[in-house]
Amino acid sequence: MRELNRSLLVVEDDPGLQSQLRWCFEDYEVLLADSRETALAQLRRFEPPIVTLDLGLPPDPANASEGLAVLQEILALAPQTKIIVVTGNDDRNNALKAIALGAYDFYQKPVDADVLKLIVDRAYALHQLERENRLLEARSRSSPLGGIIAGSPQMLKICSTVEKIAPTDVTTLLLGESGTGKELLARALHDFSSRASKRFVAINCAAIPETLLESELFGYEKGAFTGAAKQTKGKIEYADGGTFFLDEVGDLPMSLQAKLLRFLQERVIERVGGREEIPVDVRVVCATHRDLTALIKAGTFREDLYYRVAEITINIPPLRERDGDVVVLARAFLEQFSQKLGKSFKGFSKDALLALDTYPWPGNVRELENKLKRAVIMAEGNQISAADLELEAIEEHAMPLNLRRVREQAERQALTRAIAYADSNLSHAADVLGITRPTLYALLNKYHMKT
Repeated sequence: MRELNRSLLVVEDDPGLQSQLRWCFEDYEVLLADSRETALAQLRRFEPPIVTLDLGLPPDPANASEGLAVLQEILALAPQTKIIVVTGNDDRNNALKAIALGAYDFYQKPVDADVLKLIVDRAYALHQLERENRLLEARSRSSPLGGIIAGSPQMLKICSTVEKIAPTDVTTLLLGESGTGKELLARALHDFSSRASKRFVAINCAAIPETLLESELFGYEKGAFTGAAKQTKGKIEYADGGTFFLDEVGDLPMSLQAKLLRFLQERVIERVGGREEIPVDVRVVCATHRDLTALIKAGTFREDLYYRVAEITINIPPLRERDGDVVVLARAFLEQFSQKLGKSFKGFSKDALLALDTYPWPGNVRELENKLKRAVIMAEGNQISAADLELEAIEEHAMPLNLRRVREQAERQALTRAIAYADSNLSHAADVLGITRPTLYALLNKYHMKT
């Protein structure tokens, strides 16, 4: 295991004991502090993984209140820090209180250098191990595609599809609710293609007025309309050699659909007010949150255009249907925003994890990202709570994560459905389930189910 930042902060107001402890830990870079202010200053500057903390600090060295306050502030600033509190012989209650607040261990005076060094070495080894585990977890939760964090089977399958089709020039349609990451996947299609060194140009059909959209897409010649003072390239032409991403293609006006269809068929464009056909070599990726087949039936989207943009279609599942991805993404966002905003948290509270996993996330990944950003800014404790996320706290029993309980619920549901399907014919129900009749009877008895 690679050792990093082998430093130790000694928070002690007795100069004699400071010298003794410095001698005890000659194989560490020993930092000294004799008050709350100097301890926190050293922590912020050097981020030591281990702290020994005397609970009796000024201005009230006879009591533990100042030391306990320092303990809480250190853990709020750096939750992964291992703190070993040093107490007097008759101060066991405060030592236990410190452990309850998050201290790693406690040691009672007088100091035995060998014993205290053993505790510090164990704390340092644990800190390093936890750090390595966090790095491994971060690597393991990353999807095969850069910039996309996913661990669910649903999204890993999507990532595998993107890897397969990225090297081709096939026109791809990305379907999914708002906030599911359609543009991220479009960028992945570009980044994993031979066009990665060229431009990725995106345009949102829903964000541009219809009167301006044609000139934005295809460009215009000088004098084509009032205000057209010079020849201007459109987004498609700017993407020449690269990838053109047409977001919210379901909102493309009918008046432009024919012109887009011609471009997809011929790979040439005409600028507004021009007659010259300009060839463009571009890979096209489209996306929408709308049901294009319903739009075709309603007469607002051309069927021939649909077949052109959907040579390959990727359906992106909403966040609520990605098994386990909510918590994986939440942890990634927490780490990202904590680093960006200079904050540190010791993960999520139990009520936050339950709330994250049970909330339906109508705004998908974008909503999750916004809630995490707000929580990191507003949270005051060393853990993110359900209240910080503005989510309703869920009682633990409302979410059966126990494997036995989950299995029992699945078995009950399967029995109920099979018996209904077999119209209460138990022999047929057993066949449907792929079990023997005695096994079926045993399961019915187990769950006290009557037929």
